Amino acid sequence: MQRSKNDVWVGLFVIIGLVAILFLALKAANLLTLSFQSEYRVTAKFDNVGGLKPHAAVKSAGVVVGRVESITFDDKSYQAVATLSLENRYAFPKDSSVKILTSGLLGEQYIGIQAGADEKNLAQGDTITATQSAVVLENLIGQFLFSKAAEASTPAAGNSKK
Repeated sequence: MQRSKNDVWVGLFVIIGLVAILFLALKAANLLTLSFQSEYRVTAKFDNVGGLKPHAAVKSAGVVVGRVESITFDDKSYQAVATLSLENRYAFPKDSSVKILTSGLLGEQYIGIQAGADEKNLAQGDTITATQSAVVLENLIGQFLFSKAAEASTPAAGNSKK
């Protein structure tokens, strides 16, 4: 009888430990968000979202104010539409702008909100029109190489032979 009681307690302890490890893994992978704040949803259209993923942070002044709820493709405007879920305790003016930023040089991407100056605030279902797409490293490298190739193909003015 004593041995079976010990087995139950050990089993319970192991299950609690596994649940705690699963919780930490989901939080570390940014797949689990626990927020008990009420939220409102707004959308923003981007030409390129880069590596932005659902559940990515939405930050203002370095503070997480919400999460990216979903990213879809609008086949009429050929743009990516990000639905942002912002906490009600954070109110932003209607003319606020959003841009996709990167944590560090090659880190995780998130959305940054720059507050505007309008007297009216964003509300449920509004669309943010002032957006800046993600900077894609491959495009920057391509532009750099193209400009260097263009410089090399045009002769300099001082190098003409007489």
